[in-house]
Amino acid sequence: MSRPPVNPAGPAPEPDPAESGFPAGTGADKFAPGPDAERPRGIVVIALIVAAEATALLVAAAWYGYELLTGAPVLSLGGAIFTLGLLLAFSAWLYSVALFLFRGRRWTRAAALVAQLFVLTIAFPTLTGGVVLAGLAMLVPAVAALVLLFDKRVISYASRTGDMPPAL
Repeated sequence: MSRPPVNPAGPAPEPDPAESGFPAGTGADKFAPGPDAERPRGIVVIALIVAAEATALLVAAAWYGYELLTGAPVLSLGGAIFTLGLLLAFSAWLYSVALFLFRGRRWTRAAALVAQLFVLTIAFPTLTGGVVLAGLAMLVPAVAALVLLFDKRVISYASRTGDMPPAL
């Protein structure tokens, strides 16, 4: 189908809904939900998993900081403080990923995917090292989040663009 020529100096033409490529009422709009779209359960589950991982990192950071303050021997105090800072920063990053994933931001799917891959790289050696309960506690939620990240409803909800308020 050809279109008439458009003068670039003139006003932009109004979009014709009939030319969207989808017949009206076919449900094609469900792939580009608006800001009031219903939040899929998968988003809620992934956000809870990521928030739980962030909480676990925060608890680990608190325990690590307590050990530093009570005089646990370390080879390098600077390295130990840097490690504590990394634990706190990664925890804050995971909390923000969970929050903005819950809100449906695009960038959070990739961030959650990377976080789950990091968890898997720790879960498998933990399992093979004989600490089965801790390994399963890391492996099962990470696999569940990975599967849900590729659900079409989650992808659709977290791929919205346009009418969203600024992140910060």
